[in-house]
Amino acid sequence: MLVAVLAVFLGAVVWAVARFGLEAADQTASVVGGTVALVSLPISLYALRAPGGVGAGAAVDGGSAAREWVPAAAVDASLRPPVTTARVRGRDSELALVNRLARSGRGMAVVCGAGGLGKTTLAAEAACQAQQARRAVFWIGWQNDPSRLAEDLARVAQDLGLAEKRLEAARRGRAVLVDVVWEHLASVPGWVVVVDNVDTPARVGPGRDAVASYRGWLRPDGAGLLVVTSRDTAVGTWGRRVQLVQLEPLEEMAAAAVLADAAPSAGSEAEARALAVRLGGLPLALEAAGRYLATATSRYRSFIAYREALDREFGDLLGAEHPQAADPEIARTVVRHTWDLSLEQLHADGYTLARPLLRLLALLGAAPVPRSLIIPALLADATGQDVTAAALDAALAGLHQYALLGSPRTAVDTSAGDGAAVSVGQVVLHPVVREVMAISLPGSDPAPWHTVLDAHLTQAVQDTVAAGRPGWPTARLLAPHLPPLLDRATDQTFTDARDTLDALADTLHEAGTSTEEHLLRQHVLDAETRHLGPDHSDTLSSRGSLANALYGLGQHQEAADLQRQNLSARERALGPRHPDTLISRNNLANALNDLGQHQEAADLHRRTLTDFERTLGPRHPDTLISRNNLANALGSLGQYQEAADLHRRTLTDRERTLGLHHPDTLMSGNNLAVTLNDLGQRQEAADLHRRTLTDFERTLGPRHPDTLISRNNLANALGSLGQYQEAADLHRRTLTDRERTLGADHPDTLASRHNLARAEAAMTQAGSSWWSRLRRRGRP
Repeated sequence: MLVAVLAVFLGAVVWAVARFGLEAADQTASVVGGTVALVSLPISLYALRAPGGVGAGAAVDGGSAAREWVPAAAVDASLRPPVTTARVRGRDSELALVNRLARSGRGMAVVCGAGGLGKTTLAAEAACQAQQARRAVFWIGWQNDPSRLAEDLARVAQDLGLAEKRLEAARRGRAVLVDVVWEHLASVPGWVVVVDNVDTPARVGPGRDAVASYRGWLRPDGAGLLVVTSRDTAVGTWGRRVQLVQLEPLEEMAAAAVLADAAPSAGSEAEARALAVRLGGLPLALEAAGRYLATATSRYRSFIAYREALDREFGDLLGAEHPQAADPEIARTVVRHTWDLSLEQLHADGYTLARPLLRLLALLGAAPVPRSLIIPALLADATGQDVTAAALDAALAGLHQYALLGSPRTAVDTSAGDGAAVSVGQVVLHPVVREVMAISLPGSDPAPWHTVLDAHLTQAVQDTVAAGRPGWPTARLLAPHLPPLLDRATDQTFTDARDTLDALADTLHEAGTSTEEHLLRQHVLDAETRHLGPDHSDTLSSRGSLANALYGLGQHQEAADLQRQNLSARERALGPRHPDTLISRNNLANALNDLGQHQEAADLHRRTLTDFERTLGPRHPDTLISRNNLANALGSLGQYQEAADLHRRTLTDRERTLGLHHPDTLMSGNNLAVTLNDLGQRQEAADLHRRTLTDFERTLGPRHPDTLISRNNLANALGSLGQYQEAADLHRRTLTDRERTLGADHPDTLASRHNLARAEAAMTQAGSSWWSRLRRRGRP
């Protein structure tokens, strides 16, 4: 019937245009339109109420107890969700979760995370998908005003059919308005309400703790889905009945896609990925970079050029001030200012240490920070304020609550044995947050803050070194933060700063963490070369230490080149038989042996051993190292009996001079067992390997690189005995640990992968006698 009336209206308008012209047609349309409106009003109302009428909908997913219609067309224009234009990348699982909750027809989801992670964008996309699923969708922007929120939710309830007389009764005090609204929302299925940017949930009301107790304006009690976006990620804020959808930075591929969407001509996928990594996957930064690159007048139009410019001009490209930053809506869209909103809120909530603490953390390296470094004295020295442990803990908790610090992690000492892992707390700061906060220091001179940090870093290194093995996890966390300490050193403080880095590098060497050791060794060598010159004795020592770190990383050619350079310099400066010269010759021979130059290595080791025995004596630790390494080289040449004799003699001397459980003693036991296996004494070799592995695990832990060498060699010995299953199990475990600790491409990892493949093949080809062997290198 309504269609027929509309047809009459349109026919009248067309006839009027043809007969009298547009002006008269307008008058005709007005008259006819008014008549149609009067006639169609009761028809429309009937259609909305009728079970099969326009705008009607069935109960959603089990909501049969509620009303069975949803007036989807009745959403006020001011409550409609924003239209999404850009494609949402990398949030498939989060969108799927929100959509699943919408289909279930009940509940409350809080999309939360730090500023700049795209919470509003995700909510807008979820709202769009809900509309496509024919749900009634409403969008409310939180204005930090509970009365405005009350008004908006009351309008939502009206659009969903709440009678005016019920509202009027509540307004006159005959009912509680919030309860009236939510009782109605609990009776109507199929809706989605988004309340955006609720960054001050404590103000939502009515009443204290209204949110977590679900007595206020935000409740999980409706017959539809309430979606809230907020920077507050605390479960205690929202209660246990809500679904927290916490956003993290985008993964590399998704982040690169955001850049490519915005600037498709700016470069290749690989170049977009490199820039995405540089921006830490932060959607706000990615969007800002994309807009910049897509602008024809921008100075940098490629992903490569923009990424390189960030190192020089971060403040101009992403850290620039905005003249209207006082407006929260604008501040949310500007990388420089978006986190100020959270910091201001934390300050207003009484967390006065949050801002200076975040700025102090931003002056450290772009890596996790050990929690043990963040002590009251550090912040007190930097700010001049009295700082208690409770206040510091509260500031950290507040920063984490607003996602300005990443999720707290625990660094576990992967070398820990005896079933007791050593755990070290750490704090994670997003790289873009770090860079923005670093340029936002009060005043123009960050030097006083750096001075405080350097003093506390130095003390932290001293404490870590003194702790021995329990300090190894902290040492790994401290390493990335130390190079700037040396860069900032003056001529007067250079030696102390250098010694601090060297001390931590020595500890990292003991821990077998070659990557972090290499970082510090390289930095020390570069600094000494500038300050002392390339031929200074300290510089030569540092070059040798760097070569040893490269050796530990499996970069044998680079290690050999540095050792050869050092050997020449020391022979010129110290003579051919000075102990330092002999150490360089020993280390060069080690590298040559691993490069496959076994005869040259053996000749060099034999000459070096003779000189060590004459210079230092037959039982000096350095002499024993030299003898051990000569035996290894002879084993590589197939001279197993001579190698075994040297290893047995070295093992005896090390037990006497170093003790039964010293790492060098254990390595001698490992090397003797390898040679015994080569000689065909397989059961004796396996027994010695098993004892040595047990001692390695107790002394260094189950995942130390030396322990993994021992486990690998035990597996080889068991394979030689035909115990293929146990051998394969040990190789599989060793491969997993080497991938974690050394990396997938380290030579030892590749050897483990090869050995595992052979062990698995041997289980189906019994009697196979080919087994790869990974020899233990001598400790330089």
